Amino acid sequence: MREETNPEDVEGMRAAEAILTARGGMTSHAALVARGWGKCCIVGCSAIHVDLAGKKLNIDGKTLKEGDFITLNGTKGNAYEGQLPMMDATKENSMLMEFLKICDTIKKLGIRTNADTPEDAAKARQFGAEGIGLFRTEHMFYGKGSDEPLFLLRKMIISNTPDERKKAIEGLFPYVKKDIKGTIAAMDGFPVVIRLLDPPLHEFVPREQAKLEELAKELNISMEELSRRAENLHESNPMMGHRGVRLGVTYPEVSAMQIRAIFEASAELIKEGKKPYPEIMIPVVCDVKELEDQLVIAKQIYAEVLLKYGIKAIKHMFGTMIEIPRATLVADKLAAVAQFFSFGTNDLTQMGFGFSRDDIGGFLPEYLKKGILPEDPFQSIDQEGIGELIKIGIERGRKGRKGLEVGICGEHGGDPRSVEFCHKIGMDYVSCSPFRVPIAKLAAAQAVLKEKKKK
Repeated sequence: MREETNPEDVEGMRAAEAILTARGGMTSHAALVARGWGKCCIVGCSAIHVDLAGKKLNIDGKTLKEGDFITLNGTKGNAYEGQLPMMDATKENSMLMEFLKICDTIKKLGIRTNADTPEDAAKARQFGAEGIGLFRTEHMFYGKGSDEPLFLLRKMIISNTPDERKKAIEGLFPYVKKDIKGTIAAMDGFPVVIRLLDPPLHEFVPREQAKLEELAKELNISMEELSRRAENLHESNPMMGHRGVRLGVTYPEVSAMQIRAIFEASAELIKEGKKPYPEIMIPVVCDVKELEDQLVIAKQIYAEVLLKYGIKAIKHMFGTMIEIPRATLVADKLAAVAQFFSFGTNDLTQMGFGFSRDDIGGFLPEYLKKGILPEDPFQSIDQEGIGELIKIGIERGRKGRKGLEVGICGEHGGDPRSVEFCHKIGMDYVSCSPFRVPIAKLAAAQAVLKEKKKK
């Protein structure tokens, strides 16, 4: 079977029979990451019965065998039997490109993209993205070409002494710098919000015996010691554990390595005649003292890089992701240090509701059916609750800093209703995956026209 990108609503689509619908699983973390890659991902399809030995699956009386084609519509959560016609929205659809230019003349919101690689950035630029609202450094440790940096990251995570960690970080630095430089270069002149490392650490510990043995050998420790260190990394709730700014506070050398990579990559691009504009984002912040701790590191490294490269200044900003409810309530204090806020609406929704976005499929269908919730809060911003937190955060933040830049970087940035909400409350931009940029542009233009019609 083969997964395809979202098919257009062509005649073949109308005639096709949907063999499954799984709306509850389109906003899981796996689905969001896949969307960022331009891949369809429908999860939580409990109606499917997979026969691994027979290499087939059964659903609602139908049997599909290995090698059969199915076409996925990730937006609707539908799978269609057979191979439906597809089109490339960027290269083939000149009408769409012209229409997006019209949207640009009307909208007020900036439209940025969430990007994990320089390739993502280039794709988003084809759609007219006006910068990157979220560049996740940890995604360089997945997929093609990730073996060496992933091994070094694992060394860093398992390290038990400052010396061990320093060696791993020194080896990792060139990879981080190269990835950051390529992405900033692709967005030449546009802002690039770079989130510092925010991984649940245990996820990166290898499970394969050969890789565990290689890691133990490299660190010159026994397998028993490696197992003990890995066990110590285990957390009951890693999404609320030792990650984000907490990693930078406990291991400042980790933050220092990334910030140095950002400034050195930018300095080299300036020397090459380009116009880098990095925005350094500190994630999972709940108190201004965390930001102050990281700003000391950033200022020191900034001064060192200017001296090293013989340049006077690097245009940049220092800010934070607002994803913890407490952060919205102390936003005025955070804004005394942060020059920009980026609302991480996925995690803010998760923590605000107390829902796990990866497990919501178990009960969400009944909640929607019974009208307990009007819609999936991970699909469209809950304006009554989470939206109020966002409004409080913006209001208090701008009291703390005049001219505070505000945006969102959760996947809500590609949802039309959420984009309209962001326009109404005075955000500067929204950010979404590259393939949702056209949707966000249209929604931002429509929000302006609706506003004018009411007036």
